[in-house]
Amino acid sequence: LSTTKPSTTTTSSSTSSSQTASTAAKGEEVAKYALRFKGLAYKWGGESLTKGADCSGFTMKVYQHFGYYLPHSSISQRGYGKAVSWSSKQVGDLICYNAINGIGHVGIYIGNNQVVHAGSTATGIHISTANYRSVNCVRRIVK
Repeated sequence: LSTTKPSTTTTSSSTSSSQTASTAAKGEEVAKYALRFKGLAYKWGGESLTKGADCSGFTMKVYQHFGYYLPHSSISQRGYGKAVSWSSKQVGDLICYNAINGIGHVGIYIGNNQVVHAGSTATGIHISTANYRSVNCVRRIVK
Protein backbone atom coordinates (compact mmCIF):
# COMPACT_ATOMS: atom_id res chain seq x y z
CA LEU A 1 0.00 0.00 0.00
CA SER A 2 2.52 2.57 -1.06
CA THR A 3 1.35 6.11 -0.45
CA THR A 4 2.00 8.32 -3.42
CA LYS A 5 1.75 12.03 -3.87
CA PRO A 6 -1.79 13.17 -4.64
CA SER A 7 -2.76 13.55 -8.26
CA THR A 8 -4.83 16.35 -9.68
CA THR A 9 -7.76 14.04 -10.32
CA THR A 10 -10.65 14.18 -7.92
CA THR A 11 -12.09 11.18 -6.17
CA SER A 12 -15.66 10.11 -6.73
CA SER A 13 -18.22 11.32 -4.23
CA SER A 14 -19.84 7.89 -4.30
CA THR A 15 -17.52 6.42 -1.69
CA SER A 16 -19.34 3.54 -0.06
CA SER A 17 -20.01 3.56 3.66
CA SER A 18 -18.08 0.29 3.97
CA GLN A 19 -14.99 1.99 2.51
CA THR A 20 -15.40 4.84 5.00
CA ALA A 21 -15.85 2.39 7.88
CA SER A 22 -12.80 0.45 6.74
CA THR A 23 -10.70 3.62 6.59
CA ALA A 24 -11.87 4.63 10.07
CA ALA A 25 -11.03 1.18 11.45
CA LYS A 26 -7.54 1.34 9.90
CA GLY A 27 -7.10 4.83 11.35
CA GLU A 28 -7.98 3.48 14.80
CA GLU A 29 -5.33 0.76 14.36
CA VAL A 30 -2.73 3.37 13.39
CA ALA A 31 -3.55 5.52 16.44
CA LYS A 32 -3.45 2.55 18.83
CA TYR A 33 -0.10 1.45 17.44
CA ALA A 34 1.32 4.97 17.69
CA LEU A 35 0.20 5.23 21.32
CA ARG A 36 2.32 2.17 22.19
CA PHE A 37 5.38 4.43 21.95
CA LYS A 38 4.11 7.18 24.25
CA GLY A 39 6.81 8.06 26.78
CA LEU A 40 9.71 6.94 24.61
CA ALA A 41 12.56 9.20 23.52
CA TYR A 42 12.73 11.99 20.98
CA LYS A 43 15.91 12.04 18.90
CA TRP A 44 16.61 14.64 16.21
CA GLY A 45 16.92 12.74 12.91
CA GLY A 46 15.90 9.50 14.63
CA GLU A 47 13.78 6.80 12.99
CA SER A 48 13.59 4.22 15.77
CA LEU A 49 10.27 3.89 17.57
CA THR A 50 12.05 2.32 20.54
CA LYS A 51 15.43 4.12 20.61
CA GLY A 52 14.33 7.60 19.55
CA ALA A 53 12.63 9.35 16.67
CA ASP A 54 11.93 12.90 15.61
CA CYS A 55 8.42 13.91 14.55
CA SER A 56 8.61 12.80 10.92
CA GLY A 57 10.66 9.72 11.77
CA PHE A 58 7.93 8.75 14.23
CA THR A 59 5.06 9.21 11.77
CA MET A 60 7.07 7.59 8.97
CA LYS A 61 7.71 4.43 11.01
CA VAL A 62 4.17 4.20 12.42
CA TYR A 63 2.58 4.39 8.96
CA GLN A 64 5.28 2.10 7.52
CA HIS A 65 4.14 -0.60 9.97
CA PHE A 66 0.83 -0.58 8.04
CA GLY A 67 2.42 -0.52 4.58
CA TYR A 68 2.31 3.23 3.91
CA TYR A 69 5.61 4.82 2.96
CA LEU A 70 6.32 8.46 3.76
CA PRO A 71 9.57 10.42 3.53
CA HIS A 72 11.52 11.39 6.64
CA SER A 73 10.58 15.05 6.30
CA SER A 74 7.68 16.81 8.01
CA ILE A 75 7.39 19.34 5.17
CA SER A 76 7.40 16.60 2.50
CA GLN A 77 4.80 14.53 4.36
CA ARG A 78 2.30 17.34 3.67
CA GLY A 79 2.12 16.13 0.05
CA TYR A 80 1.14 12.53 0.79
CA GLY A 81 -2.25 10.91 1.21
CA LYS A 82 -5.45 12.87 0.69
CA ALA A 83 -6.15 16.37 1.95
CA VAL A 84 -9.05 16.56 4.40
CA SER A 85 -10.51 19.54 6.22
CA TRP A 86 -9.90 20.14 9.92
CA SER A 87 -13.59 19.49 10.59
CA SER A 88 -13.42 16.15 8.69
CA LYS A 89 -10.31 14.79 10.42
CA GLN A 90 -10.46 11.21 11.67
CA VAL A 91 -8.44 9.14 14.08
CA GLY A 92 -5.24 8.07 12.31
CA ASP A 93 -4.93 11.19 10.14
CA LEU A 94 -1.64 13.02 9.86
CA ILE A 95 -1.73 16.53 11.32
CA CYS A 96 0.85 18.81 9.67
CA TYR A 97 1.82 22.02 11.43
CA ASN A 98 3.13 25.26 10.01
CA ALA A 99 6.89 25.61 9.96
CA ILE A 100 8.70 27.66 12.57
CA ASN A 101 12.08 28.94 11.35
CA GLY A 102 11.81 26.60 8.38
CA ILE A 103 11.18 23.50 10.49
CA GLY A 104 7.82 21.77 10.20
CA HIS A 105 6.15 19.36 12.57
CA VAL A 106 3.75 16.40 12.27
CA GLY A 107 1.72 14.15 14.53
CA ILE A 108 -1.01 11.51 14.38
CA TYR A 109 -4.56 12.41 15.34
CA ILE A 110 -5.91 10.11 18.08
CA GLY A 111 -9.37 11.65 18.60
CA ASN A 112 -10.84 14.01 21.19
CA ASN A 113 -8.81 16.90 19.72
CA GLN A 114 -5.55 15.16 20.64
CA VAL A 115 -2.44 14.20 18.72
CA VAL A 116 0.43 11.84 19.56
CA HIS A 117 3.79 13.13 18.37
CA ALA A 118 7.52 13.21 19.00
CA GLY A 119 7.76 16.72 20.37
CA SER A 120 11.23 17.39 21.76
CA THR A 121 14.00 15.91 23.89
CA ALA A 122 12.14 17.29 26.93
CA THR A 123 8.78 15.70 26.11
CA GLY A 124 9.65 12.65 24.00
CA ILE A 125 6.71 10.96 22.30
CA HIS A 126 3.65 12.36 24.01
CA ILE A 127 0.07 13.60 23.62
CA SER A 128 -0.90 17.22 23.01
CA THR A 129 -4.03 19.11 22.06
CA ALA A 130 -4.26 18.67 18.29
CA ASN A 131 -4.29 22.41 17.58
CA TYR A 132 -1.64 23.33 20.16
CA ARG A 133 0.13 25.20 17.37
CA SER A 134 -0.86 26.52 13.95
CA VAL A 135 -2.03 23.70 11.66
CA ASN A 136 -0.95 23.69 8.02
CA CYS A 137 -3.08 20.76 6.82
CA VAL A 138 -4.59 17.39 7.62
CA ARG A 139 -3.73 14.39 5.44
CA ARG A 140 -5.55 11.05 5.31
CA ILE A 141 -2.82 8.47 4.78
CA VAL A 142 -4.83 5.29 5.36
CA LYS A 143 -7.19 4.06 2.64
